[in-house]
Amino acid sequence: MSGRTAVIALVLSALALSYAYPVRTYLEQRADINELRDSQATQADRIAELEAERAKWEDPEYVRAQARERLLLVKPGEQLIIIIDDPEGAAADAGQTPDPGPQDTWYEDLWEGFKDSQ
Repeated sequence: MSGRTAVIALVLSALALSYAYPVRTYLEQRADINELRDSQATQADRIAELEAERAKWEDPEYVRAQARERLLLVKPGEQLIIIIDDPEGAAADAGQTPDPGPQDTWYEDLWEGFKDSQ
């Protein structure tokens, strides 16, 4: 290898090392920009959803429907009927008793398991 080739190789390696850090910084910044754009798009979608929700609440019929559903409010002269989905309570109201199930305590079950294992 001649002296001229060695100098050119040394200059090229110095240039490569001097450009490595700025290129790395540039790539990191591009990744940050892309991440922020994605975050901004997500926030724009959320803002659109909230604007649509706000538009719903400006409609008086929607407000009335929500008051009826959430607060159980009724108009004057209407009757409020609440249906509770409770099968045991319905059986008791019908004069039937629900099946009580097993009455053994935990230690009786443990003792039976111990006796069965012998």
